[in-house]
Amino acid sequence: MDTTLRDGEQTSGVSFAAHEKLSIAQALLDLGVNRLEIASARVSDGEFEAVKRVASWAERTGNIQKLEVLGFVDGDVSLNWIEAAGCRVVNLLCKGSYKHVTEQLRKTPEQHFADIRSVINQAIERGIAVNIYLEDWSNGIKNSPEYVFQAVDSLRDLPIRRFMLPDTLGILNPGNTYEYCKEMVTRYPDLKFDFHAHNDYDLAVANVYSAVRAGIKGLHTTLNGLGERAGNAPLSSVLAVLKDQLGVDTTLREERINYASRLVETFSGVHIPPNKPIIGEHVFTQCAGVHADGDSKNNLYCNDLLPERFGRVREYALGKTSGKANIRKNLEALGIDIDENSMRKVTERIIELGDKKEMVTTEDLPYIISDVLHHDTMADQRIRILNYSLSLAQGLKPVATLKIEINGEAYQESASGDGQYDAFVRALRKIYTDLGRPFPMLTNYSVSIPPGGRTDAFVQTIISWNYAGVDFKTRGLDADQTEAAIKATLKMLNKIEQ
Repeated sequence: MDTTLRDGEQTSGVSFAAHEKLSIAQALLDLGVNRLEIASARVSDGEFEAVKRVASWAERTGNIQKLEVLGFVDGDVSLNWIEAAGCRVVNLLCKGSYKHVTEQLRKTPEQHFADIRSVINQAIERGIAVNIYLEDWSNGIKNSPEYVFQAVDSLRDLPIRRFMLPDTLGILNPGNTYEYCKEMVTRYPDLKFDFHAHNDYDLAVANVYSAVRAGIKGLHTTLNGLGERAGNAPLSSVLAVLKDQLGVDTTLREERINYASRLVETFSGVHIPPNKPIIGEHVFTQCAGVHADGDSKNNLYCNDLLPERFGRVREYALGKTSGKANIRKNLEALGIDIDENSMRKVTERIIELGDKKEMVTTEDLPYIISDVLHHDTMADQRIRILNYSLSLAQGLKPVATLKIEINGEAYQESASGDGQYDAFVRALRKIYTDLGRPFPMLTNYSVSIPPGGRTDAFVQTIISWNYAGVDFKTRGLDADQTEAAIKATLKMLNKIEQ
């Protein structure tokens, strides 16, 4: 069960709009997730409308039983909300530790169990299926196991589909996760249990591993590990661990995880760390030259986590640890072939750039080769910026005037924009529109400077483009942010010309 749309949305600063919830739900079901927890009851009017929209789509497509909503032991209030939204499964939040019952609810266990039974009976009468969360179960089984067993014994005769065991505060480790889950499975072999991990000690995936080894059949995840505090177990890591480390078959389609994760990154605004397993930008990038060399010799440095499994490709970084093998791999991707002597010179230049902590991209290689060997792309540039002027005045929109040469012909335009670079691009787009030429779409724009934050530091601008269905990046480096972006743009123009 994936709970990105409920527990994941409890990440600080994250709130999904109705159309975003629907898109994420569709992506998760396409990925092969069996159940989706899409909301908490009674949150807001906006949440209600979002759930109605997702439920309406699920009803039309035969997926309504896969949608679940967190509800509370509040008589019929949550059930009314869930029913009106069009959903048919409630995940009832009950207390899984003696401390929570007596100190938060200020009730006896017997009073709480009676309240739970009342809600469950009402749900069944309405045709709403029930799972129950034993909230704070990890502390309960650790500090008051007799209460946990009393709770399950008091409710097991009811038509509860699943008893869900959350490590609500993320206190477990792989050792006691196995011990406590095994105890539940052994004591109640006829019941179905889910395990819900939190990542406060960075042990969520390891605890999921132990829970499965103990016999737990249901797992809760979120895309990108979103969730309250340190988040939940990330679906991307869990699906790989299940298959490779535990040999468990699932319905999950690995090749769809990268798309779903990027979708949530976009909608949530929470960036995926570049070194996050499976979905991080750098995790399928080899840096050391010896590794690239080994990949060319029967994949000596590859494990079972092949990027193609997850809809990705292996890349070879360029920097101070690069060897000829790394560079050769990148040149092959560009369709460029150079002799050994030229390769040596290019390798030396890339290592030199790496020592200065500059990022060298595949797109930079033709320019580096030209610079080192004094021929090819730079001399044969079809597009050149002859001149440009940028103006910035308080209370007025920035204005750019641009003169550019395309295949020997000069063109000039001016435009205003929301910023200097925006004005520059608008003027450039005018020229391309007048010539009837297609202009790429800018899909991402990032700026960075070296650590230390010095005001005289170089600015590195990386721009992502989409042209004719192809995604690529270009980089510019300059002391001025706008000029760095313009350099990246010029690289883009010449790249599409080539």
